[in-house]
Amino acid sequence: MGLVFIPLYIKFMGIESYGLIGIFATLQVIFGLLDVGLGSTLTREMARLSALPNKEQEMRNLVRTLEILYWGIAVFVGIAIVLLSPFIANHWIKAGQLSAKTIEQALLIMGIITVFQMPIGFYSGGLMGLQKQVLLNIINICMSTLRGAGAVLILWLVSPTIQYFLLWQIVISIINASLLAMFIWRRLPHSDNKAVFQKQLLKGIWRFSAGMSGISIFAVILTQLDKVILSKMLSLEMFGYYMLASMVAMSLGRLFTPVFFSTYPKFTQLVSVDDQDGLIQLYHKSCQFMSVLILPVAIVVALFSHEIIFLWTQNPTTAERTHLLVSILICGTALNGIMYLPYALQLAFGWTRLSVLKNIIAVILFIPFIIIMTTRYGATGAAIVWLLLNVGYVFIEIPIMHRRILPKEKLRWYWQDTSVPLIVGLFLAGLGRLIFNNSTTSKLMMLLYLMIISLLTLVITLMSVPTMRSKLFGHLLNTKLRI
Repeated sequence: MGLVFIPLYIKFMGIESYGLIGIFATLQVIFGLLDVGLGSTLTREMARLSALPNKEQEMRNLVRTLEILYWGIAVFVGIAIVLLSPFIANHWIKAGQLSAKTIEQALLIMGIITVFQMPIGFYSGGLMGLQKQVLLNIINICMSTLRGAGAVLILWLVSPTIQYFLLWQIVISIINASLLAMFIWRRLPHSDNKAVFQKQLLKGIWRFSAGMSGISIFAVILTQLDKVILSKMLSLEMFGYYMLASMVAMSLGRLFTPVFFSTYPKFTQLVSVDDQDGLIQLYHKSCQFMSVLILPVAIVVALFSHEIIFLWTQNPTTAERTHLLVSILICGTALNGIMYLPYALQLAFGWTRLSVLKNIIAVILFIPFIIIMTTRYGATGAAIVWLLLNVGYVFIEIPIMHRRILPKEKLRWYWQDTSVPLIVGLFLAGLGRLIFNNSTTSKLMMLLYLMIISLLTLVITLMSVPTMRSKLFGHLLNTKLRI
């Protein structure tokens, strides 16, 4: 839904207002560090405790304890954004058409949104730990539709301004947070006693929470520093184009993030009961599924980025200014995505040190590198740094991780789980790129061609991995026998 409505947001409000939305998204991620890992900790603890007997009251008390802390943090963050809004509006953002007063008003509203937006991630983490992903997805689908469609109606029928767009986001955030809070309490195991705040529960989780907080701090630096630097160096218009490209690339996370949160609790349960064989089987099955899910999409988007952006926005200028950025950023995001399940495996074992050390080293190298590349090559330089960062993760983190966890599974991950679907996808989509002639193709034929190439790349990549191939053939065989 986010991708569907972006062209309409830009049409009604302009690219500068969309750039302002991008700055808000960056601020939310940066201030989200103050959750000190509580959301991720809740996911792990709900999964772990649900596999153990007689933990109903402890689960309820833990949710209450972390809930109170989280809402306090959310209020603090909202106030901080409100207080910083004059400085950001007058001394940081390089606006063209938007006035400083308009930007400051928008930032004030963003502070209020944040108070209700932050707890959405907390409650979502709890539901995922309880393995209520289907329920969570239903809520997310409804809220995303209402958030996007409602915003377009407001911009169309009331006022095409950033202020009215953000006021609608307040309404949706309140509804979303309320629904998630209601459902997590209804899905928690029943207990005769009332849930209470228990300070001593924090003693059992603080190490993991601190580790997750450290990982989050460095991860945010690595994923948001480019946007912070570019928001200062570029005009708000050009930053809007970069954020548009980043949104397209990061939307790939809509595919791999649910797989992470669906698999992570199961990893945790298998580690808790010491089921090594089951863990190995699930690890490779889920990694192969992840590769099939994200690599064909990333490859097609990277190779046909200009055509996709043009068909999506119907604006040749936007396509020309963003397609290279999209190609580079989505390649980096795809590599980042295939690292999510190895990361989930580390968390299931309660091992956060590797990710913390990895990110410390990456930040030390990343900060000067991105400043140099952005100064010399602008937005393209920042995108290249993001790609190189994730290439380093794939070739450095995996060997270190598999020395300690599942030591015999490294080569299988590199070849069967990752390289085979990557090679197959590149071959098919690359062949399609060579055949395609953009200059003589109508929009309809362009769309049809992209659909065919995407489908072929997905199906053949699916057939290239053993787990998916055997499952598909097994399903077809069972269907034939029933007939």
